[in-house]
Amino acid sequence: MAKTIAIVNQKGGVGKTTTAVNLAAGLALAEMETLLVDLDPQANAGLSLGLRPEGLPVTIFDLLCNSEATEKAIYPTGIARLRIIPSNSNLVGAQVELLQDKERVWRLARALDGVRKRFDYIIIDCPPSLGVLTVNGLCASDGVIIPLQCEYYSLEGLSRTLEAFQIFQSSLGVSLRIVGLLLTMVDGRTKLSFEVAQEVRHHFGSRVFSTVIPRNVRVAEAPGHGKPVILYDVSCSGSRAFLRLTRELLENEREEETGQGA
Repeated sequence: MAKTIAIVNQKGGVGKTTTAVNLAAGLALAEMETLLVDLDPQANAGLSLGLRPEGLPVTIFDLLCNSEATEKAIYPTGIARLRIIPSNSNLVGAQVELLQDKERVWRLARALDGVRKRFDYIIIDCPPSLGVLTVNGLCASDGVIIPLQCEYYSLEGLSRTLEAFQIFQSSLGVSLRIVGLLLTMVDGRTKLSFEVAQEVRHHFGSRVFSTVIPRNVRVAEAPGHGKPVILYDVSCSGSRAFLRLTRELLENEREEETGQGA
């Protein structure tokens, strides 16, 4: 049964899609059957993997609004063990349509139920808000990774996101663990990045990934070539960081399983 992880932060520009795409690619390269779900109307996850979402016959919109069979919405990528359910601009309208359904927050969870056994991991790229699309992502997930850019405004956004999680869990009666906080766009040359990283680690301790994602031009270039940075330039600092993140996640998950079984 797949472990399902939502990549969430209500603040934009913190590296959610970059994290989702490259973590999913890293897991697939680690021989994990992986499904990437694009819940963002901007459709950047699909673009980052070389898809042209506007021309696709079935997308995440159809699963959420028209109850299309999930299998029809799963597309191959250039990586053998990585599949994607893409988004496109139609998803903007889904938020309006879903408001009429009392069970709207469970649409994605139900759509994924039939394919969870096929995958080891499902990674969900959520939009930069805590609206109905993101709540669908949370309801379909076991846990969340929160990317956090190393700037002071990000700390304020993190506090709001964590408060929203608490409200969400209590109101819907679901259990959602924080898999980890991920420091992104880290510039090791600046005092600000160091101070923000230090403060986050002070407050959240072991919930912060040891791996940090550096600010790296190759990471920014890769989506334009329709590739994860791991395939675009495996030797760059960004690729090495995402491969470390993949290893750290897998090691943490194994340790948790061992602890639960003890």
